[in-house]
Amino acid sequence: MISRLVGGKMEKLSSLVKLSICALFTATFLSGCSIFGGGDKGPGNVEAAEEIFEIGVNAYLWRATTDTLSFMPILKTDQESGTILTDWMINPQNQQERTKADIFIVGSKLETNSLNVKIHRQQKSAGEWVSVQPRPGAELQLANAILLQARILRRDNAPIAQ
Repeated sequence: MISRLVGGKMEKLSSLVKLSICALFTATFLSGCSIFGGGDKGPGNVEAAEEIFEIGVNAYLWRATTDTLSFMPILKTDQESGTILTDWMINPQNQQERTKADIFIVGSKLETNSLNVKIHRQQKSAGEWVSVQPRPGAELQLANAILLQARILRRDNAPIAQ
């Protein structure tokens, strides 16, 4: 059961209030997503939070990229240039296929053009690894997954407006 602290006492919220809070949170979150036409324009505190550059590149993009690629072996990272290169990872579903990703953070905004994503894919043929095209849309899907994670990190770390 959801409850909140009011004047030192615990007060139980009715299901109508819980539903209203949930609807308000959902509407607020979706209105800030550019996929629904809201763009990245928001309160000043969120815009200011986007400008964090303590490591050479946007910290939210960096953290989101490392979080998103955490299942792959990392070959090289450079926080100053925004470079993350993964090593080859064999597909657990198909031992005859392997993939690696190169991510370059090239912009400061939480937008698709701030990321340069390159996916490499190889298949085994006659005992040798042969380069093949990545799956259609794979690079865009990875970029969108990183951006979604970065926006969540930004939202969770934004100062509360007074």
